[in-house]
Amino acid sequence: MTDQKRRQERLRRRGERGYFLLRADRVEDHAWMSQQEAARHLGIALIRVGMLIANGHLTPAHNPNGHAGVTTISVQAEKTWRANATIPAKCARLLKDTINWI
Repeated sequence: MTDQKRRQERLRRRGERGYFLLRADRVEDHAWMSQQEAARHLGIALIRVGMLIANGHLTPAHNPNGHAGVTTISVQAEKTWRANATIPAKCARLLKDTINWI
């Protein structure tokens, strides 16, 4: 295997790893969404999905193939929360998440 192929394989594996430092359950395909899909569905950047996972707002999961992602239920719940949350609730969540990172 050439150096370029090894490098490409290493980058591919790194890209599939996801943001998981948390334990993730294995779920069926219909209950799983990739982190990229979740970002598009929520209209946010991919890094934000990682932050939502780390703060416990999205539930990490693996599909049957072992790829990292999140549960569709948690994405739907997050989308509903974002649509219905008041400004004080959003500020409280921001403060809580910021304190968790310190």
